[in-house]
Amino acid sequence: MSCSSSLVASAPSGMAATARVSPAMVGSSSFVSGQRLCFKMNMMPSSAMACPTTTRRPSFIEAKVVTRRENRTARHERIRKKVTGTPERPRMSVFRSNKHLYVQVIDDTQKHTLASASTMQKPVSEEFDYSSGPTVDVAKKVGEVIAKSCLEKGITRVAFDRGGYPYHGRIEALANAARENGLEF
Repeated sequence: MSCSSSLVASAPSGMAATARVSPAMVGSSSFVSGQRLCFKMNMMPSSAMACPTTTRRPSFIEAKVVTRRENRTARHERIRKKVTGTPERPRMSVFRSNKHLYVQVIDDTQKHTLASASTMQKPVSEEFDYSSGPTVDVAKKVGEVIAKSCLEKGITRVAFDRGGYPYHGRIEALANAARENGLEF
């Protein structure tokens, strides 16, 4: 479960409010329904309501749990609005899974992949044993491979698309290795 989630409260008058919910707010009066947290709230007495003939009824607050993958995808969409690949300066896109790293150099105007490298290719997979997933050293090797592949095809400048991942660890190592081997970004 994520540390934060968006919250929609439905009031009796049909108005909705938005807030943030932390796991500490989930108490004994809450329950999880699918991917939604539901909170039960006590209402004010019916005499204090706008219409005194209505009965007292509890209201529920539903909070949608936002996963880490959804957060990363939203960050990636924001980045993609700003970073585009052209024939002169294609976009270098990074995808990181639990087992592999993938890098593509993409011309977005023609929607073609110009070069690619991953941990599944022979130069990387034969050199390293990364059974528990790619490490920083493996990411450096993938950065070297993509830089060599780009330079062979005449690509010297790229726009770096980190794919919504923080610029830290494996992503940073891959970018630095590509820079050291001749790519400009």
